[in-house]
Amino acid sequence: MTAPMAAEACSAATGAPVTTSAPAGAGTPPPGVWPSPFRPQDAAAAGGEPRWLIEQWVVAHGDTVWFTDLRPAEGGRAVLCRWTAATGVADAVPAGFSARSRFQEYGGRPFTVVSADAAVVSRDTDQRLYLVTAGPDAAPRPLTPPSDGRHRYAEGTVVGDEVWCVRERRTGPRTTDVLRDLVAVPLTGHGDGEPRVLGGGGHRFLAGLRIAPDGRHAAWLGWDHLDMPWDAARLRVAPIVDGRLREHRVPAGGDAEAVCQAEWLDAGTLLALTDPDGWWNPYAIGLAGDRRPLWRGDREAGGALWRPGQTWAAPLADGRIGRAVTGWYAAGAWRPDPAAPRPDAAGAWHGTRLAVLDPARGVLDELDLPYTVWGPVSAAATTVAAMAASPDRQPALVRVDTATGRADAVTGDRYRTPGPGWLPAGEHRRFPVPGGEVHAVVYPPRNPAVAADPGHRPPLLVVAHGGPTGRATDALDPETLLFTSRGYAVALVDYGGSTGFGRAWRDRLRGGWGVVDVADCAAVARALAAEGTVDGDRVALRGGSAGGWTTCAALTSVDTFRCGAAYFPVLDPLAWAEGETHDLESHYLHGLIGPLPAARPTYADRAPVHRAARLAGPLLLLQGEEDTVCPLAPAERFVAALAAAGAPHTYLRFPGEGHVFRQVGSITRALDAELALYASALRPR
Repeated sequence: MTAPMAAEACSAATGAPVTTSAPAGAGTPPPGVWPSPFRPQDAAAAGGEPRWLIEQWVVAHGDTVWFTDLRPAEGGRAVLCRWTAATGVADAVPAGFSARSRFQEYGGRPFTVVSADAAVVSRDTDQRLYLVTAGPDAAPRPLTPPSDGRHRYAEGTVVGDEVWCVRERRTGPRTTDVLRDLVAVPLTGHGDGEPRVLGGGGHRFLAGLRIAPDGRHAAWLGWDHLDMPWDAARLRVAPIVDGRLREHRVPAGGDAEAVCQAEWLDAGTLLALTDPDGWWNPYAIGLAGDRRPLWRGDREAGGALWRPGQTWAAPLADGRIGRAVTGWYAAGAWRPDPAAPRPDAAGAWHGTRLAVLDPARGVLDELDLPYTVWGPVSAAATTVAAMAASPDRQPALVRVDTATGRADAVTGDRYRTPGPGWLPAGEHRRFPVPGGEVHAVVYPPRNPAVAADPGHRPPLLVVAHGGPTGRATDALDPETLLFTSRGYAVALVDYGGSTGFGRAWRDRLRGGWGVVDVADCAAVARALAAEGTVDGDRVALRGGSAGGWTTCAALTSVDTFRCGAAYFPVLDPLAWAEGETHDLESHYLHGLIGPLPAARPTYADRAPVHRAARLAGPLLLLQGEEDTVCPLAPAERFVAALAAAGAPHTYLRFPGEGHVFRQVGSITRALDAELALYASALRPR
């Protein structure tokens, strides 16, 4: 549960009085300007939206759990931590050491557990691998040679006295001058020798290296341009001979099938999460390529493999499989604490449950736990560990005994809230759109210190997630709390292209990026206005990365939104596709917009940078100066175009920030600017 925040303390911190009650009627402030004790710096203390905490890395090893902990107040560094029942949580790296891999820019799992008290970890500043040993006096020992950050490593596994992992090497000045291979790093080295190349590979992009229990075979995933990993990713298997990978086979995956995770069940059988039927479900794959489904259903036991090391399933020691399963659930399938926000009146909610699959019986047992969002899962014996959250619980490291169904949160709250009565209470809604129904988590304003005037409909903030393969969740979100406590309604939209709804919904965005996503967000806003839930004349759109693109595309193409806030957005898709982004996404728009050169006119027509004169309302543009995914140059061109057109805008640059803001000062400054924008642009007319 969240810790209460005293309104008096907030008043002292800000120097401004905090109203604790207000009568209904003429003296009631309109929604959008309600007094709230929850400040931008409080939201920033959590690192912004909960996704960044839920997606932290977790590895269970015996009775120990290793995990990364994001710390915005320490410059945004990620700290490798170690938990045991005897010691609790302790830092496993010295002060100033940030455990982060910049593999494929988004990163991958940056550490490999070697033993109960040792791990190999990638250091952010130089991208070298270091051996760290638990203990206050243990200094990290380098295992890989210096490369000025040009060599990056991710997702290792221990094989004898080596760590086998995937390596990325920069080979030239262009963002696409990159090679990736599978390598072995000696645990006994001191960073004075190059890693040993294992062979295998077979693809431009590599992930998920796993070694069979008998050590005779290795399995990994791969894909190539023009695909993204959720379009077509193949499972490869090769024998290991004299410490090298020999000729491989492809037992699963293909042009219309994407394997997102593979784990060994025994020496001759792999568990593969793949989607030949349109949903990521578990299959048993034999070395000869024979396969059988272990469970089938219209739910996802997998997701978009943006970062090597993401996992949605974990084999248990008793032969069962722990799974994080995303889909629609009935109200009876979720029993939170009595004080927790409830699902919508119809009862259905969309989210993730932890379940245990018995492959022998083909039975999936969903555990009765009060969490609706789960991060990458790991297992040791029959215990599953992962980051998890819910509408009334902040993201925490949770250990689940699958034999008893008991879950224990071993980390506490990261930030203070004003109390349970202030927590956003989301409703899971579905709205008709061409091609199906779009899901949204809709939060009405909530402030127990204000008796709302029913004559004032609230302004609405529509949120477009990133990816665009992201997904809206109902996890307790400090940014949503920041807005709902001030009287804004908030709608998190799962527009076409979102994951968690099957391949058909993902593919609905193909060729339609900047059109389908805009239309879906606008449809939710119009439907909420039509039913009288919100003020249709006071609607804003906000989002980051792909959501920032949707924000800018919407404000330059439709009149639904009065203003918008775009964080590190894609703005010039043609330039993006011709070298202004990194290798992983350099051909992404082939599917989202169309193949070049044939689709060149479409790229130009949809580009916000070419439609600045059509801006429908004030735009807040927030850009990290070190962003390698959506770099500074197109943002500067867009701002120049806005200025030339006389279009209202505010442009903020953030030194030291990349593609996602990590520092508490940056997040605070950004949220302050958003509140100022909405206070001005969403005033009642």
